[in-house]
Amino acid sequence: MIFGLPPILGFLPLLLYIILMFKGKDMNVSVLACVILGAILTGESITGFGAVLQQSLSSFLSLIGFIIVLGAGLGEVLTETRVAHNIVYLVIRKAKLKSKKQAILIAMITSTALVSMLGTLAGSNAIIAPIIIPIVASLGITPSTLGVILHGAGATGLYIGPFVPPVVTIMGLTGLSYGKYLMTAGIPLAIIVWGSTYFVASRTQKLTEGKSAYSEDDSVAEDFEATPQIKRATYAFIITMAIMLGYGIMSKAGASYAIVVMLATALVTGFAAGMSFDESLKTLVKGSSKMYWMFFMFVLFDPFLNYVAKSGAFNAIAAYMQPLIDKGGEVAFLMVSTFIGVFGISGAGVAQAKMTHDLFLPLVQSMNIDMSIWALVVLVSCQVTFFVTPTVDMVGQMGLARSKDIKAMLKNGWVLTVITFAYVLIRSILYTMS
Repeated sequence: MIFGLPPILGFLPLLLYIILMFKGKDMNVSVLACVILGAILTGESITGFGAVLQQSLSSFLSLIGFIIVLGAGLGEVLTETRVAHNIVYLVIRKAKLKSKKQAILIAMITSTALVSMLGTLAGSNAIIAPIIIPIVASLGITPSTLGVILHGAGATGLYIGPFVPPVVTIMGLTGLSYGKYLMTAGIPLAIIVWGSTYFVASRTQKLTEGKSAYSEDDSVAEDFEATPQIKRATYAFIITMAIMLGYGIMSKAGASYAIVVMLATALVTGFAAGMSFDESLKTLVKGSSKMYWMFFMFVLFDPFLNYVAKSGAFNAIAAYMQPLIDKGGEVAFLMVSTFIGVFGISGAGVAQAKMTHDLFLPLVQSMNIDMSIWALVVLVSCQVTFFVTPTVDMVGQMGLARSKDIKAMLKNGWVLTVITFAYVLIRSILYTMS
């Protein structure tokens, strides 16, 4: 640290980041400002700063950023070929909905499935909404109910999809296999969020029925018929994805394998839909370009966190927390780190996961915390945040459902947050007893 400042002041870039996020400032501008502040505090030279940015291009966070970029590209291919629409419509039409509870369940399944495949909450539900609204409207489902469904069920897809950014990030940070991650973190949190969402959505339906509704014009099912070309592309997508996922799981492929999966699936699907190689690649690049800002931000995030680590701030906070850990032990540590991750750190989910992990890693290592329980803490820290306050994710899903009922959205968020913290506490106690 410059001028011999205390290492704890190395957290100033992180504090600045949190303040700027809560003020709604642009993410890239915020992260760049924090990187520059970190470089100044650690006495980095101008030439050294350039070298740090070069090294960042080969970092784990940059890899995740590139996977997100490719995920958006694959989503564009699935949208252009109408494969995404066909999958959604097939699920809904085959279900032969007759009751409101069936409609809620199928809407939840559809949202979860597509998000887990495309890896984006907003993008996936944007595809689903125009198709599902006419169908649920015909059965009397209210906008308030659908808003809860799209947010809760859609978010669940981000916990279980093998190549969605949060899953890939946490597996990379903890070194857990996909199967181990699912059993110890992904599936437990998915069950909590899914169960809460179904309960609150059903309750919201009873409270809002007769008070709000979609218009009669919305109650007409979308006139969608899959052409032979769309059907062929859909089969190609499903088969290619299944084969590549199966191979990846058997070979215990790492995060980088997601790049191969995204590229291969996009090109095969495009080819099956009648696109030339050039058209498929251009469509992939077109969709990917929409998320370039995210890649840029992740390239900056690596030096941002490295400068905080270089200052000695992470080790300093570990020392300050030691008295609490001595009194409360591992249970206190796991609960405090979860609380700080959910309420004290803001920003993109993947970035939150990395910050939470790096912030507490010295203590995790000194206490020999098992990665199976730590993966749960990191997942909760980076995902439950988006349920406790009216975040962009929450308001965005509410908008897609054409709902104005923020109260219903927050009810679901608070219910699942309380249940989640209770579950983490139980898991922590059981962990210390094992």
